[in-house]
Amino acid sequence: MARTSSDIALTTRQADEPSSRPKPRLDLFKFVPFRLNRLAAEVSSALAVEYQERHGLDIPAWRVIATLGFRNDACSAQYISQCTRTHKSTISRAVTTLLNEDLIERVENEADRREFRLQLTKKGRALYEELFPQLLRREDEILACLSAQERKQLEALLGKIEQSLDLIQTSEEADAKQAY
Repeated sequence: MARTSSDIALTTRQADEPSSRPKPRLDLFKFVPFRLNRLAAEVSSALAVEYQERHGLDIPAWRVIATLGFRNDACSAQYISQCTRTHKSTISRAVTTLLNEDLIERVENEADRREFRLQLTKKGRALYEELFPQLLRREDEILACLSAQERKQLEALLGKIEQSLDLIQTSEEADAKQAY
């Protein structure tokens, strides 16, 4: 059947009119960056119970202690800030608190005497040694819903995403590249 000019005009007008169908929207619960951020916040909060309730440490203070605890040598507050992706002012406040509590100490940077580095004190090292097994147990509890194979897959997938974003994935890699 032949189409008339009025049929064509009606079709054109309908195409020009706003559709009654809803426009596609971003579903945050399917948006991977949102999901990763939400998971990170929940896991961080779950772990925080271990060091907040028992030792009065907040998340930034724990990040300072954890970063210094796994390293073999002192490092700068800037390293901690970049490594943990925590704003430098937040790390600075945590450093001040930890210095006052004698959990960390400043040491002179041999390479640049204008800069100081941070390291755990004996008291800070003892706290780290006490906390990290508890946190590893808590991590196991959180990941208990995954099989051993799924944990390996998760680790591999997270590594691929980190690599695609050019993130340093190990402290050895950070040291070798003199990053942070």
